[in-house]
Amino acid sequence: MTVILFLCRQKRSFFLFSYHRKHIGLNHLAFHAESIVQVDAITKQLHQKGIPILYPDMHPYAGGINHYAVYFEDPDRIKVEIVAQEL
Repeated sequence: MTVILFLCRQKRSFFLFSYHRKHIGLNHLAFHAESIVQVDAITKQLHQKGIPILYPDMHPYAGGINHYAVYFEDPDRIKVEIVAQEL
């Protein structure tokens, strides 16, 4: 699958509120990992870089019992999900 994402500059009048994933618009970005091993490797890299994992008490099943993933925020506080394609 190919995904094309267009980003455009907005007028300053639209800058009244900073981004928050619970506002109207983009909630989060999700990417498929090749395996659980890759999700774990990315999780380890995030820890090494001091990047907090979201939902640590439910990790790696924060998306459900059949959903092995890591969630974190990018520098702009956009939630990013890396999910294993198969369990």
